[in-house]
Amino acid sequence: MRLLADLHTHTIASGHAYSTVTELADAAVAKGLELIAVIDHGPSVPGAPHPWHFWNMKVVPSVYNGLRILKGVEANPSPHSENGIDLPDMLLELLDFVSVGFHPLIGFYEPVICRNTDAILRVLENPYVDMIVHPGNGDFPIRIDEFVASAAANNVIIEINNHSFDPNGSRSGSSDRELEIAAAALAVGAPIAIGSDAHYHLHVGRFEAAIEASRSIGLTQGRVVNRSARAVLEHLEARRPRPRLDFGGEVFTLDFRRKGSEGGDS
Repeated sequence: MRLLADLHTHTIASGHAYSTVTELADAAVAKGLELIAVIDHGPSVPGAPHPWHFWNMKVVPSVYNGLRILKGVEANPSPHSENGIDLPDMLLELLDFVSVGFHPLIGFYEPVICRNTDAILRVLENPYVDMIVHPGNGDFPIRIDEFVASAAANNVIIEINNHSFDPNGSRSGSSDRELEIAAAALAVGAPIAIGSDAHYHLHVGRFEAAIEASRSIGLTQGRVVNRSARAVLEHLEARRPRPRLDFGGEVFTLDFRRKGSEGGDS
């Protein structure tokens, strides 16, 4: 399976990641990717950026050395906000890509399956939400059948997170649950993506562990939204308008132009 888009990458703005947008983009270009989504953590995660950070992401290039960059967020369910998410709808609407997932210290302190399920079902009903990340997280159990049925009905992507299958990762114990959810999503026709969850630029496009695990449930490349930039953009644009998708313009660096010229002369 060859995947040409990575819908889950983080920059130093998340507070616990270690690369810039440009470093992520350069790494993606070097690996032959066509698209990345930069989705730093929503403001309820400790160390995450202020909402102004997401409002101003329009300044980031939309295309960098041929790589499409989606400017987005990895937001969080919220037990206190008006829309059940830790960023308001008026801001979510402006972003190219909105993902949501449970994390520690965001207000869901006990593994209460009913409360968690109700929270994530409310998130899935939000028209600006595009993907639910690492849903197998064992600290936040949910009712799987209701979750995948709602994702399918609302055409929201369910992620298989590569980091969940890393034996050294913080969510390594959630791999079986994540695969169970992926199998259920596949069965009901919900859209599926495989994300790297890269917190360092050399990890962009790292899907190997998740791809290997997904073979056991019969997942094929044609069922994975992030198989190409075209597939991603077609899925997203069918769901809702993306008003700032091209605001950042197209940028080619001098080094990239030089390499392209050298390649053309050979």
